[in-house]
Amino acid sequence: MIFQKQGPLRGTIAVPGDKSISHRAIMFGALAEGITEVTNFLRGADCLSTIRCFRQLGIDINDDPASDRIIVHGKGLYGLTPPKDMLDVGNSGTTMRLISGILCGQNFPVSLTGDESIQRRPMGRIMTPLTQMGAEIESIRGNNCAPLSINKTKKNNTRLRGIHYKSPVASAQIKSCVLLAGLYAEGETSVTEPSLSRNHTELMLREFGADIKSMDLTAAITPNPHLTGHKIQVPGDISSAAYFIAAGLMVPNSEVIIKNVGINPTRDGILRVCKQMGADIRLENIIDHGGEPVADLVVRHSELYSTEVSGSVIPTLIDEIPIIAVLACFAKGQTVIKDAAELKVKESNRIDVMVDNLSRMGADIIATEDGMIINGGKPLHSAVIDSKDDHRIAMSFAIASLMAEGDTEIRGAECVNISYPNFYSDLRKLQIL
Repeated sequence: MIFQKQGPLRGTIAVPGDKSISHRAIMFGALAEGITEVTNFLRGADCLSTIRCFRQLGIDINDDPASDRIIVHGKGLYGLTPPKDMLDVGNSGTTMRLISGILCGQNFPVSLTGDESIQRRPMGRIMTPLTQMGAEIESIRGNNCAPLSINKTKKNNTRLRGIHYKSPVASAQIKSCVLLAGLYAEGETSVTEPSLSRNHTELMLREFGADIKSMDLTAAITPNPHLTGHKIQVPGDISSAAYFIAAGLMVPNSEVIIKNVGINPTRDGILRVCKQMGADIRLENIIDHGGEPVADLVVRHSELYSTEVSGSVIPTLIDEIPIIAVLACFAKGQTVIKDAAELKVKESNRIDVMVDNLSRMGADIIATEDGMIINGGKPLHSAVIDSKDDHRIAMSFAIASLMAEGDTEIRGAECVNISYPNFYSDLRKLQIL
């Protein structure tokens, strides 16, 4: 797909529903008793993988795009049934890691797989705490990656045991996996992180009726709650909004309004970093959706300055670092991104991929062990970009191309379907040709 430099961006868009919240709405609705109604669900490939897996586990899920509603007919904590085939999560690491915690609490064997990318991503990080809880989970190929086998020889009614797990990394997927296994354990299960990761699991499980507590860097859950169906209105995904935030800030004379964006404090690091860089971003119409704050974002072109992105802010913007690297190319001075080694084990090694491709476009950027250093102000030019089939890479370079001279080709550009199927059409809506 070919992209070209563009003039001012103007207009209003609404980004798709939050990917993290969409996944959890299906999972928790399946484990609740009664009906869960989900609106503004993200119909991207990853979240559709979650629906497919829970249908295979015996859950009736009605998808009516015309009414923007997903209806989940929950069967309670112990209502899942054995699938006929291996569960395939596609490209979704969230599905793989969270559903593993749930499946370890069941009394039937099941196997999990995914695409080639998923089969390279580390699963030892969930296998370790789950094994400590007494779960039977193993990597079929013995490499701590998918495919995974769960409950291969488990005896009926064998319960997990509650633990206090100190996670070596701040990861909502690890935390959520352990807490979900804790629903089926004997005694309380808790997770302490080195810094706070996104807390959608804690907020939503509490809405469904779980006894879950959060204090500082620790979340704890009491087993065997009575979960009841709930109405979930999914806010717009701030990770998807980040590309239009960057575009509005970078492209001269732009003003972009992004409606209904989730601004959960464990996810709003992109807003804080942009403000540090001198961004003109205003929040309007702030409301609360079941503990999830939502606002409209008004973004205007701004003169940007370098900053350091590190420490506790990293878990709040880990998915936005690729587009922050693009922003840094247009900021005055040297921007340093560090403490972000987690980028190496995403859909691609996002440190190497961003540095390689931005260098091809003429950026002054180098990779470090846990991030990158960008000296801003060097004009970008066209290049052939390899997205590595990583949706966040493809979207980041679509935005970078708006300020690059010449025709920029992005290979594998269609991978945006994973999280934002209408990304390119929404971008065109804002372009004044």
